[in-house]
Formats: sequence, structure tokens, C-alpha cells
Amino acid sequence: MKSNILTDHTLIIDELERSIKIHNWNSILPFLPKGSYLVGGYIRNIILGRVSEEIDVDIVVPLNAIEIGKKISENIESKFIILDKKREVVRIILKNINIDIANQVTSTIEGDLSSRDFSINSIAFLFDKNCLFDPLNGLKDLEISLIRTHSEINLLNDPLRILRCFRFVSELNFKVDLNLITFIKKNKEKIYLVAKERINYEIQKIVNGANALDAVSLIKKFNIFGSDNLYQDSFFLDLKKINYAELNQEEKEKFLPLFFITQILDVMSLDKLKFSKSEIAKTKLLRKWHFNLKKKNIFELNELERFELHQDLEMFLPSFIFYLPQKIRIDWLKRWRDKDDKLFHPSNLINGDVIKKNLEIKDGPILGKLLHYLSMELAYKRLDNFDEAIYKARLWIEQNAPKCD
Repeated sequence: MKSNILTDHTLIIDELERSIKIHNWNSILPFLPKGSYLVGGYIRNIILGRVSEEIDVDIVVPLNAIEIGKKISENIESKFIILDKKREVVRIILKNINIDIANQVTSTIEGDLSSRDFSINSIAFLFDKNCLFDPLNGLKDLEISLIRTHSEINLLNDPLRILRCFRFVSELNFKVDLNLITFIKKNKEKIYLVAKERINYEIQKIVNGANALDAVSLIKKFNIFGSDNLYQDSFFLDLKKINYAELNQEEKEKFLPLFFITQILDVMSLDKLKFSKSEIAKTKLLRKWHFNLKKKNIFELNELERFELHQDLEMFLPSFIFYLPQKIRIDWLKRWRDKDDKLFHPSNLINGDVIKKNLEIKDGPILGKLLHYLSMELAYKRLDNFDEAIYKARLWIEQNAPKCD
């Protein structure tokens, strides 16, 4: 059992009431009808003692969620959105808090809670009775850090819930029930029945969680996304054998998500799942240099090849670091952290406008090649100041500019 978890109902209720007041959404309570209850992640996080920057409140009412939501919004002067008119699901936005109000989906609270994804999200707080209701033993599963479903049909009703299981592994550091694992293995392909944007959102949550390594390792182990050559392609590494301590905390938070994404999805899958052009481009560059270094030892790269590697990977080198020989990783990271290192952070002493003004050269391919040359000279410490840059630029033009007959 985790030491900071709340297990006593009275203590949980006290903490819930305190939290509701602190986050200042107690003003909506008088508008909720008898039989309304709080459910889902808000209660789960209170029990776990987990503080979240994103505060999402899920409230169930017996009937008329849209009407109730409108009335609350008008009285507390908040933004009101209808998320699903047919099912009557609305959202009230109160500063940094999203309050979703929905109709009860069955005639009883037990039936409604039994329709939810996992037991840990099926604990209710009944406002009018001021008590907890936990028919699926969700509190017990929170105590033992277990993700368990009451009904596999619930997951099939929205296959994204299969993927959400891994999000809870990542965010909560929970283990997955063995029966649930068996079900996921058999039904993983159904994830693709869900809107691609929703899948993308869950993946981003998974790779950015505090325990992302375990979640991503499970996804890779079960090949959840059916990526081709996941084990034959040398680009996909053994995630459990990597020394992540080589990165500092800021680098882990910023660059491991991209690395993890590339370890569970191939380029075609990234495109299919609506990942950004930037994420796809970065993945292609990571793959390009991995396979370049499979063909040619990194210590055998010539100056141009080494320079182009740093040009391509400058902004996200820590995402590539685990493909490098271990003996050079620390040195490369140290140099990359130095923003004045001109090889790891290619730049120029002069820009194109200065060159055009001083050397009477026009826009075009020749200017681009000249800037590339000067940047390389600076990277390899063969250039120190503005005057040297102009001098070398003039010599380069004389040697490389097209000659008129």
C-alpha cells in the first residue's frame, strides 16, 4: 500500500470537501439536484494524494444535464459548452477547471458506475448523502495500485479505453490486471476504430507521464500499434537497457517523449495518427542518422558529415543520444549543453544581407552554399571574427562562383 493514500471514508470525504472549497467550485453545488454525484479522476486523485495541474471534474445528474449546466453557467457567469447534445453532456469552464456534467446512463447509480472503464474511476461521492459509494471495489484497487476493468464490454464500447490503461501506468505507476492484459492482446487492433486525434492525445499523455518508461515498454512488448519490424528494425532499442540517468531532469522531460514515440510507432503510423509535421520530420532525421551510423562508424565521419549531423539534430540531440557509442555520450551531452559550442549549435558570424551588401552577391544557391561554408569554418574554429568571415567569404566566392566566359 502506498503510504500517502487515503483509505478511510471519513478522511476522503473531508479532503474532498476541502478541495472543492479550495478550487472554488462549491458555488455550483446548490444547483445540483438530489441524486447527483461526483465520480472519476477527481476522486481518484484525492484518494492518491495526487496534485494535478489540470483539474477535471465529472458530475453525474439523474436528468436534464443541459438545462442544469445552463442554469449554473448563467448564475456563476462561466463559459458553457454542449459536448454531446444527444447524450446530454455539457462542460462548464471555471478559470482553470473543467466541470463536465452528464446524465446518468442507467436507472441506477450502480449501473452507471458499472459502465465506466476501470474500477479506480468508478468511485462516487454522493453530494446529498455526503458519502462514498464504491460498488466495484475501486478503493481496494487504488490501495494495491491495480488497473482492473469490471466489464470488457465497457472497453469495447470505446476502444480508446484500452490505450487509456497505459496512460494510467504512465501517470500513476500502476500495474495492469492479468485478465486485462489478456483482453488487450486480443483486441488491440480495435484501437484504430477510434478517431485518430483521440489516439494521438492519449499517446502524448503516455509518453509525458512520470512513469512513461514502463508504459511504453508494455506498449512495445505487446506491439499495440502493430508497427512493422518492431523487433527486426535496429532503430527500435531495448528500452530497459538504456541508462536514462545520462540526461538531466529537464532533458528527460523535454526529449524523452519524442524518443519514446519513435520507439512504438513507425513513420507511417505517425502520419496515420495525425502527428505533427515537426514530430514526423524529427523522427525521419533520427532514423536517417541511426542508419547512416550503421553504415559508417561515427569516428569515421568526415567534417562535412559530422557538421550536417549536428545541423539536423541540433534542437533535439538528447532524443538521439542513446544511438551513440556509450563512451562519447557524456562528452556529446556536455558539448551540446554549451550553447556557445559552434559545432553542436551551428551558427554564423554574418548573415546573408551583410554578405550581399559587402560582396555584391545576389540571393540564390551560391549564397546558401557560402553561408554553409562559413558556418562550418566557425564550427571547426577556423574563423574568429567579422573581418575574417568577410575575407574568407571573398576567397570562397573567387574560387566557387560561376565564371563568365
